[in-house]
Amino acid sequence: MAEAHEEIRNLLGRYCEAMDGADWPAVGALFARARLTEEHGHVVAEGAEAVQALYEGGTRLQDGSPGTRHVTSGSIIDLDPDGRGASVRSSYVVLQAAPGLPLQPIISGRYRDRFAPGPDGWHFTERCFLVDQVGDLSHHLTYTLDL
Repeated sequence: MAEAHEEIRNLLGRYCEAMDGADWPAVGALFARARLTEEHGHVVAEGAEAVQALYEGGTRLQDGSPGTRHVTSGSIIDLDPDGRGASVRSSYVVLQAAPGLPLQPIISGRYRDRFAPGPDGWHFTERCFLVDQVGDLSHHLTYTLDL
């Protein structure tokens, strides 16, 4: 059980690291067997290629960097009794600094994730984004967030 918790926590951390490094292939790979949804259940992207394209096309970069720091905290990991899955509830905040923009939080909310074990370890099967607070996203996204 402790091993599953650590693998899942590492996946949460790898997501933050890949997002802040604008490593879109790595972000896509994390969701190769998963879908991204918004709080009403609408599927935003599914599979590695679609997830990579979503972030690659939707994120503004300055000198190759989004200038962000994704922070995921308070993760509660509940393993399914049969060991075939796990539900994770986390909070997130994204900080950004960009030319002409001081360091500030630009969005915060919650993730509702599902994971499953596989031959190569645990992996995401779903990530649901819930947005609670929004700041200035104009330096971060190439589109307007529809809430």
